[in-house]
Amino acid sequence: MNAPVAANDPSLMKFGIGQPVPRQEDPTLLRGQGRYSDDLSLPNQAWCVMVRSQVAHGVIKGIDTAEAKTMPGVLGVWTGADLADYGPLKTLIPVPNRDGSPMKTPVRPSLASDKVRFVGDPVAFVVAETLSQAKDAAEAVLVDIEQLPAVTDARAATEPGAPTVFDDAPGNICLDYAYGDSAKVAEAFAQAAHVTRLRLVSNRIVVCAMEPRSALAEYDAATDRYTLRAGNQGAFGLKHQMADLLKIKPDQMRILTGNVGGSFGMKGSPYPEYAGLFHAAKILGRPVKWTDERSGSFLSDQHGRDHDFDAELALDRDGRFLAVRLTGFANVGAYLANVGPLMGSMGVTRNLAAIYRTPLIEVATKVAFTNTSPVGAYRGAGRPEANYFMERLIETAAREMGIDPVEMRRRNHIKPEEMPFKTASGTTYDSGEFTALLDKALDVADVAGFAARKAESAARGKLRGLGIGDFLEVTAPPTKEMGGIRFEPNGDVSIITGTLDYGQGHWSAFAQVLTEKLGVPFHRIKLIQGDSDLLIAGGGTGGSKSIMASGAAIVEASDKVIDKGKQIAGVALEASAADIEFALGRFSIVGTDRGIGIMELAEKLRGGLKMPEGVPDTLDVSHVHEAAPSAFPNGAHVAEVEIDPDTGWVDVVKYTMVSDFGTVINPLLVEGQSHGGVVQGIGQALFENVVYSEDGQILTGSFTDYAIPRASDTPSFQMDYHSVPAKTNVLGAKGCGEAGCAGSLPSVMNAISDALGGKHIDMPATPERVWAALRA
Repeated sequence: MNAPVAANDPSLMKFGIGQPVPRQEDPTLLRGQGRYSDDLSLPNQAWCVMVRSQVAHGVIKGIDTAEAKTMPGVLGVWTGADLADYGPLKTLIPVPNRDGSPMKTPVRPSLASDKVRFVGDPVAFVVAETLSQAKDAAEAVLVDIEQLPAVTDARAATEPGAPTVFDDAPGNICLDYAYGDSAKVAEAFAQAAHVTRLRLVSNRIVVCAMEPRSALAEYDAATDRYTLRAGNQGAFGLKHQMADLLKIKPDQMRILTGNVGGSFGMKGSPYPEYAGLFHAAKILGRPVKWTDERSGSFLSDQHGRDHDFDAELALDRDGRFLAVRLTGFANVGAYLANVGPLMGSMGVTRNLAAIYRTPLIEVATKVAFTNTSPVGAYRGAGRPEANYFMERLIETAAREMGIDPVEMRRRNHIKPEEMPFKTASGTTYDSGEFTALLDKALDVADVAGFAARKAESAARGKLRGLGIGDFLEVTAPPTKEMGGIRFEPNGDVSIITGTLDYGQGHWSAFAQVLTEKLGVPFHRIKLIQGDSDLLIAGGGTGGSKSIMASGAAIVEASDKVIDKGKQIAGVALEASAADIEFALGRFSIVGTDRGIGIMELAEKLRGGLKMPEGVPDTLDVSHVHEAAPSAFPNGAHVAEVEIDPDTGWVDVVKYTMVSDFGTVINPLLVEGQSHGGVVQGIGQALFENVVYSEDGQILTGSFTDYAIPRASDTPSFQMDYHSVPAKTNVLGAKGCGEAGCAGSLPSVMNAISDALGGKHIDMPATPERVWAALRA
């Protein structure tokens, strides 16, 4: 029999919850042995290349494919008419209009056949024996388009006389969204001692995932099954969306996903290319592969952000908040992405209150179609934007009223004794110590020493500013999630769950939960997420909810393993199941030293240990977690910038973050996630911006013209915690994946404003904009 596992067993101390366990995936990835979508090939596969519109808006008069079809190696050329029998691409978030009527959801086919609506809109595709042959033939496809005027800005799209993107969306309005009691908000503003007003723009972002999208479609005529190998954020969800797109039963569709090189929301849904790949694969009787190039990604991937709001904050004479109001526009591009209308409407609304006792909230958004690439979720999906809007209002209001901005925040913080606290946006916070966390951040950041650092910068001819981002975000709404545990023939233990790792490091964190709960040796745990045939549920990865969803599913599944194990151990130990207890990976008879480890018990079952009738004959469990409520990660980021007044160049020279992520499962992974989010926020704040010409041509269509942050653009980060475990899930976790953006957008921009003496500029704070602001 196995010896008892001590409470201070080194394996649990090293690999349990709270330990900085390195990512299990990294050795394979660093050796170049990862298996990304473009690494996959199948025997006898053909290659696909898309034909895309080169104009932003126009009527398709004809598509000439005759020459392309005769070129060497070409197996077929297809247009929109060939895909007419497939379903449209759909949005998953039908947000109602202010009057309760449904929003406009124009049909988007996989290939445009009547009009093109943005540069990059796919109109045809070519399949050939080789990639080069497919490229040559795609260039020979002639698309006759009668060009129409285009509109690229959401505010401009809603003005009278603007070009119409869809005839059934008058004024280009997809959604006329409203939240809040307008009369009460107006009264609060009328009675306010002070009102701060700012126009705030959250600039459009290209997602720039490390791995461009790629897909390999295969159809098996013998079984009438379809298999898609593609990067995504959840195989179970994509399976059902693809089945709907192809008008087949979900059981006919299988999604297989290996490593995924980043997504940030962008790979969370089907894309127009996928239906065409299956159409060709079915006709040709062979697999068909498509891989985007970076230039295509800039056009065809969903973009992020793109919001334009007039923001207002009403305060009493002591600087306490009375109401906040946003009135503005959200750009969804030419078509609705799967969650396209969400970010600028419900996403902003649910997060606008942040950590503040804000009695009244009003949000009014015109969500508009434009002749631009569709806009989808991007790291935070409305949460960083809302915190940016609120924090810029607070910083500006404090300066205008002559109140210390830290003191203004403290006065308006929700207090711990007020928990649970119902916000004006309808959410209920379960936990948080916001003032204590902010105070710790100020201490860790040595804000008391800022004056000396500012003087030192001035001596070198630089302007130095300090900014705070005091934030809270609402994680994704609850979804069902699978927690399967399978004891493998080789002695490994597999976790099967419906979230999907696209860079987060799920394997280690999930294994830590299982090690803590069942005492299974960490190095024997494997993770299965990317095969839809093995999943019975799955909410996918998004909204910073993976550890709450899959973690809870693993905990609950572990309880079922223990229940089964007690019955099986009773047989193995010749005792009643009622007398069996479990602790630290070991089943034992109560009051004795007789017991058996869980791994040895699994080995005995594999060796043929027979169970009497009514006793389980396996420890395997397939479980579905019904859903944990949203959690509320929060924190305070303190950024310091230096500005060169001669050039307008901004350097982030000091950065501190103190976070409340509840129970931290793996601080090493949390640190990495936080760094990544902050850097993406710095990218939006300082560098990244999609620019279109008047006729809808993207002017920032490559890394030559679109700037992303480099390592040299970021300082070393200082990170600490003030953790208050969540009460909404069994692990007490709050999620961390998107918090970096929520804290960095406001802290960096507040620091720039501080260095500029309170002047406001829009993101990105490019040298040109900063230089102009200094001379305004």
